[in-house]
Amino acid sequence: MNINCNGKIIDLRTPKIMGILNVTPNSFYDGGQHNSIDAALAQTEKMISEGATFIDVGGASSKPGVVEISTDEELKRVLPVIEKINQTFPESLISIDTYRSEVAQQAVAAGATLVNDISAGNLDNTMLKTVGKLGVPYIAMHMQGTPQTMQKNPSYEDVLVAIRFFFSEKINDAHAAGINDVIIDPGFGFGKMLAHNFTLLKYLRSLHIPGVPLLVGISRKSMINKTLGIDAAHALNGTTVLNTIALQQGAHILRVHDVKEAQEAVRLIEALDAS
Repeated sequence: MNINCNGKIIDLRTPKIMGILNVTPNSFYDGGQHNSIDAALAQTEKMISEGATFIDVGGASSKPGVVEISTDEELKRVLPVIEKINQTFPESLISIDTYRSEVAQQAVAAGATLVNDISAGNLDNTMLKTVGKLGVPYIAMHMQGTPQTMQKNPSYEDVLVAIRFFFSEKINDAHAAGINDVIIDPGFGFGKMLAHNFTLLKYLRSLHIPGVPLLVGISRKSMINKTLGIDAAHALNGTTVLNTIALQQGAHILRVHDVKEAQEAVRLIEALDAS
């Protein structure tokens, strides 16, 4: 259960933390907080010091119903940040959160070592081929529809069966495109109703595929907020609870806004498993 990030082998048998760095004005929780280079660097330093293995840089919000931005605007937001993180923290592992192959290519040239694609190649038919040529790990997420349409009454005959089938095809496609390291993300909140999200979490272990790491991104999402009647700003406790369940279900990577609390959950589950 290893991935190769620019020659650095990451052992995912011990779960790792991916810290979210949104350089957008409109992300659902932290939009506008890290838009400047100084703010982005300060947040990166904080997340690394708290135990983040990966820093996931995103320049285009994917919250439900969001207005799509241009490729040029996305590049303008992410490239200076990636370049500066790479210069300031050369040992960091930067992930680019994008569904556009052009952004992925330029981000890797600037210093990114993973590509995190919410569409698993469905929104850009050159993405898999591009990532195969780049030779970096690829995170393929399941999403029904697009960010603009995904929450307009999503439906499944059986959400677990649908997602297992989706990933069986996507992993084959990725390997055929020359991608060696594929990580799967079931896409909590992306084209799923509340019941779908909780079914996925309850039976998360059924999505395990030998040799394929599983990433979970639940941080401060609506499955917490709608259930508890709170907003994202007050969802840290709920996030930690659900992250702990995900770890018990075998998650290999937690993608989070709050690194310290997620890392503590990993350490506590490790201690429990070792007892």
